[in-house]
Amino acid sequence: MMKHVLIAILAWVGAASVVSAQETDLRKLETGADVRGWEAVGRLDFRDGFCTAAMIRDNLILTAAHCVYTDAGRIRDAGEFTFSAGLRSGRAEATRGVHSLVAHPQYEHSPNSIEDKNVAVDIAVLRLDQPIRRSRIQPFRVDEQPSQGDQIGVVSYGRGRSEAPSLQEVCSVLGRQTGVVVMTCDVVQGSSGSPVFTLGDGAPRIVSVVSAIAQVGENKVSLGTSLREPLQTLLSHFASLGPARPGGTQRVMRVGERNDTGAKFVRPNN
Repeated sequence: MMKHVLIAILAWVGAASVVSAQETDLRKLETGADVRGWEAVGRLDFRDGFCTAAMIRDNLILTAAHCVYTDAGRIRDAGEFTFSAGLRSGRAEATRGVHSLVAHPQYEHSPNSIEDKNVAVDIAVLRLDQPIRRSRIQPFRVDEQPSQGDQIGVVSYGRGRSEAPSLQEVCSVLGRQTGVVVMTCDVVQGSSGSPVFTLGDGAPRIVSVVSAIAQVGENKVSLGTSLREPLQTLLSHFASLGPARPGGTQRVMRVGERNDTGAKFVRPNN
């Protein structure tokens, strides 16, 4: 189903240039000075891999929905996750477990395909087992969705650069349709869930979350959500859910609970 996404992208990105001369390369954030202001981005580890996540409250982190599922389509137990804020060279600014998690209610997992309708809602929120309340670790605000031609930036962990975050200060939005943002940002496996920022006024604000990688001609592009409306839906859904019920009838997974009932909710790592 990757082909389906490529056809859609080619139809609405059109002849737009995939690489802008103004775009910057990835820069590894190795020192305390480098990572300043980005401490609320962290690596989200689970049993057989990792994604990237970012704090949007002192006790909530945002990532891609497909990161909370196994390849077999089972939602992971919240106890499998560890969030390491500002991780670099084996040291984190703060480390927390996860108490509970929920993916967007319209997200449907398909282990072997990438559907644009799922990319548009490929977000999940995880509640930390304890808030992170440190003056140097400030959660990010969420801004309006980016438009074609906008300059954006991304902070991510990834395969081959998992021990420190990397910043691409300037990449571009190629287009947007049906909730999917097509970007030139440089991402790899492990970058799923990475926050995409606007940097215009000096205060980074999250405008998308990295979901997948695709191709436009010979060029690799990244796909993300048009974040704001899906995030509001997800947060409202999360707030409306009470304690998880026996039998898997609730979509919040807490520490020690399993979802082996086939409840819909999911997607593959990129």
